[in-house]
Amino acid sequence: MATTTPSTAYSRDLGDELRHLRETCTGLNGAALALRLGWDPSKLSTIETGKYRATEIDLVQYLSMCGKDIHFLEDFKRKWRHAFDEYIVQVSGNLRTLAMAESTAKTITRYDTQSVTGLLQTPEYADALYRMGGFVAEDRIPDLVQFRTDRQSILRRHSRPTCLFYIHEHALQTQVGSDEIMDDQYARLLFSAQFVRIIPADAPVVATSCTLWEYDKLMPVAFIEGDLVNVFVQDPGAIVRARLLFGRLAEVALDEEQSRSKLAEYVGRPREGFDDAGTRMA
Repeated sequence: MATTTPSTAYSRDLGDELRHLRETCTGLNGAALALRLGWDPSKLSTIETGKYRATEIDLVQYLSMCGKDIHFLEDFKRKWRHAFDEYIVQVSGNLRTLAMAESTAKTITRYDTQSVTGLLQTPEYADALYRMGGFVAEDRIPDLVQFRTDRQSILRRHSRPTCLFYIHEHALQTQVGSDEIMDDQYARLLFSAQFVRIIPADAPVVATSCTLWEYDKLMPVAFIEGDLVNVFVQDPGAIVRARLLFGRLAEVALDEEQSRSKLAEYVGRPREGFDDAGTRMA
């Protein structure tokens, strides 16, 4: 029987990739492929769920059964060589690991400082935000916006994760796109106010944006999303620091009703008065 290894967000992504190769290249179920490989079915299962670090021989045997050659094997090894590391750095355009980690979480806690949380963004706001950043090619923006919109379906699931999004008021004050886009985004936040806690504008920005995903039977994952790279962290010390951050945010954030009232102030707020107050940022 295979000995399990603490899985990571990336190793679970690796396991899913192997499962996909098995299904598309062999048409076999897990038990049938294990029989052909001469493996205990539990070994194949733990590899395909990212709970077992496959040896090079394991990968050669598995991928050969999928009809893959040595060149595919070498590329595969390079792509996944850090799958079980406690710190994983990916190019920000690599979105699969993010989607898997997020969609399987039991609890999602998020902090944003300069923009609205991605899971609560309107498509128009997301589009304008990508265009403001200038970090991605313009022809990729529609696909990225669609991906972000598709991710939001987890909030509509019957068994949706428990979510809490801390949003600094600076994010509400930052102009992203047109006034109409901002008005629609404020309305969306107010509609989703049960998930939102506002950090008042006079509170210090205590850290960069951060997410903590927690699971039923898996280690928590801290996630830092950047314009250039995304970082997935399972180091226990880093998880403790992430929880300390969210504990501190809970102390300074407005409660649910106060946050709802604060959001209501932004909805339909007269544009002249808003600008005159000096609260909008260019």
